[in-house]
Parts: sequence; C-alpha cells; structure tokens
Amino acid sequence: MTYKVERYTQKHERAWNDFLEKSKNSHFMFFRQYTDYHSDRFEDFSLIFSDEKGRVVALLPANLANGVCYTHQGLSFGGFLTTEKTSTQDVIALFNTLIDYLKQNAISRLVYKPVPHFYHSLPAQEDLYALYRNGAALVRRDVSSVIDLQRPIRYSKGRKWSVNKAKKANVSVVEKKDLSEFWSLLTNTLESQHKAQPVHTIKEVQSLRNAFPDNIRLFVAERDQLLLAGALLFVNRDVVHTQYLANSEAGREMAALDLVLDYLITGAFREFRYFSFGISTEDNGRYLNEGLIAQKEGFGARAVVHDIYEIAIP
Repeated sequence: MTYKVERYTQKHERAWNDFLEKSKNSHFMFFRQYTDYHSDRFEDFSLIFSDEKGRVVALLPANLANGVCYTHQGLSFGGFLTTEKTSTQDVIALFNTLIDYLKQNAISRLVYKPVPHFYHSLPAQEDLYALYRNGAALVRRDVSSVIDLQRPIRYSKGRKWSVNKAKKANVSVVEKKDLSEFWSLLTNTLESQHKAQPVHTIKEVQSLRNAFPDNIRLFVAERDQLLLAGALLFVNRDVVHTQYLANSEAGREMAALDLVLDYLITGAFREFRYFSFGISTEDNGRYLNEGLIAQKEGFGARAVVHDIYEIAIP
C-alpha cells in the first residue's frame, strides 16, 4: 500500500486538528495553535498522509534543519499520529512512503522521536517496529520518571517528612490563572541554579495558556500570600506532566514544592492514569542527575525512557 503525502499548509489546519481528536497517540502540543507558536524558529515540514480515497490516515509533525527532517525539534516528542484503525502493516507502509518522499526531496536523514507509550490511549508502538525494519539507530535515550496513579507506590520516608513539614508550616496550595509571578520565580531559579532560561517566554506561555486553558495549568504554594513554589502542568487526556517546577529559598526551607506535588498526586489529579515528572538526564542521556531522579522516585515515580532514532535516507 502507498499513500499520498502532502506538506502541511494553513489550509489544512481544520483537517489536521480534526484528525488529532480521534488519534490514539495524540497530544495537545500537536494542535496547530500550539505547534505554530514557534514557527519563526523552525522550518515546518509537517506531513499529511491520505489513502486512495483521500481520507487522512496519519499525521507527522516535523521540521527541517540543514537537510535533516526532525519530528519535531520544537516539541518534546512526535512521530506518526494514527488512529485505532491503523495496523502494523499500515505503519510499515507509511514509513516506506515517508522515506520515498524524503528521498525525492533530497533529505539526508530522519530523526524520529516517538510519543512515549504512557500518552497512548490505545497501544500505538507500530512505529517502533517499523523503525527497526528500516534499520533505525538509537541515538539518544533519556530517563523520565512516571507515577502510575492507579497503582501508586508509597512515598519514601524523606518525602513523607517533607510534605508533613510543609503542612505544619501552614503552607497552602492553590491554582492560579496569572502566570507572571510564578514565571519570575522560575526565571530567577533557572538563572541562579543552572545558568539557564525557560524554553518558553512569558508571552509565549501566556498565549498558549489562553489557547489551551484546560491543558496548561498552574498550582502554587503560598503562605501569607507569599509565593513559595509552583508547578506549571501540561495536562493531556489522562496524563499530567510537570512542565516547569520552581522553588524559592523560603520554599525550600519549608518544603513547599513537595507539598505542591503531593497535592497534585494525591488530590487534584488522583483520578488520572499517569503523573509525569519528565527527564533527569543530560548530555544526550548519558549523564543521570542522581539527586533529581531520587527526589522524583521518592514520590513513587519509576523509569520510562524517551528514545530518539535516526534513519539515513539512501
């Protein structure tokens, strides 16, 4: 089977977004209102695959850089987005069509970041098999930490102690609509501790929050109306992900961030399936931040890998 391939343009926006609503491995980051926020930084190369009857059967969020196709450098992960009707044979055929298309467009390599399995509403790892069939090389593996909220593991003694410490200090957790105060804390924390900046600007994240108010949510710890710590969440279907965490010096003394996380895990999102802390690796996955991952595992999180594969286009 072969498919028709079209490069995404704005005229496809509705069809693209409609398909995402029924995809079994979708994420709100793949909606065009999110993907296009950084269109000035990436040359979009997103592709739409259709069958012989003109029906959309798969999407591929992607960008081009120096003759290489990435899926997608501006997103945490990507890969083929498919539906419950998609078979393994279909995905093999989709890869064959994709590789032919990349070859025709003089693209030298495909760098592919699959959607981690815990984001799937149904099993959707056909692409991993197709990658293997096409001789893909694993070029990076990061370790993420995830809690199965329906089968939680008990906190470590240290995490229990810190949560109780924050409660005894009369720290409270509330949801906030305005992001500005938290963003200032986050920016100062990243600069002072890591000499880094948030991936998003405050203008970008506020615009994305306005576009996706149910998906981007902020919870903070306060005492006497003083912001101590906070967590900006990306909420997708039944998965909650801590996109940004920040803790002030006073917050660290009172274990305020641990209280925020406990509130999210055991309270606000306890009916969800998974709680994701994100990766604890650096240097293309070869360095493990042991202190960071120990904190996450203290809440009962366990390892899920985020892989990146590469195919040389013959």
